[in-house]
Amino acid sequence: MFILVSESNSVLEEVMLSAAVQVGEVRMQTDLNEKLDRIGDRLRVERTKAGISQRELARRLGLSPSLISQIESGLSKPSVGTLYAIVTELGLSLDRIIRGDQFEQPGTAPPATSIESVVRPHQRKAIDLDSGVRWEELSTTDEDGVDFLEAIYEVGGASTPDATLMRHHGREYGYIVSGTLSVQIGFVRYDLAPGDSIAFDSTEPHRLFNDGDVPVRAIWFVEGRGSDHRNDPLPG
Repeated sequence: MFILVSESNSVLEEVMLSAAVQVGEVRMQTDLNEKLDRIGDRLRVERTKAGISQRELARRLGLSPSLISQIESGLSKPSVGTLYAIVTELGLSLDRIIRGDQFEQPGTAPPATSIESVVRPHQRKAIDLDSGVRWEELSTTDEDGVDFLEAIYEVGGASTPDATLMRHHGREYGYIVSGTLSVQIGFVRYDLAPGDSIAFDSTEPHRLFNDGDVPVRAIWFVEGRGSDHRNDPLPG
């Protein structure tokens, strides 16, 4: 009898511990979502620090002032191309915009241990962009000019909402996990299946899109992206 009661208590403790862990993960994800909802505020703050008005930023990027206002107020989400254009023009890293108050200037953070370098799926910081694209950060480090992401393209999702191509400083490396991602570089189109990889100079006009019937999951790495003002949309 005593053994049965002991085993029952052990099972109950395991159930309670599992429930506590799940509640903690939900709270952590909710906290992350709340912080990521403030991306528009962060863009506004950084634009103001740079001494650039919404109208001037819109003029430099070839966008409407109302779109800049809607993005900063959280009423609209930027596309991949638009977000890259804004952060590049303001001389920012994606890390600073995604992490917000948790961002530390490169070189100021203490060296990461092997434990701190691990990112669990529920710990990823993510942003949902316009036109069906989601970015999830795969690194805990704050490295200037480096973006290490899992990119998810929903059916019909694209890096730009129309047929325009984008360009920016840096070099990109991609690996397709599932689905088929189409990548147009200049006049050439590549259809990448699971297991395929690609690398190209980001200053080449390019566009990523999902013409398939299932979502695309890809690992994407961009290095050397900086404020070189070569990110203006080009005719598709």
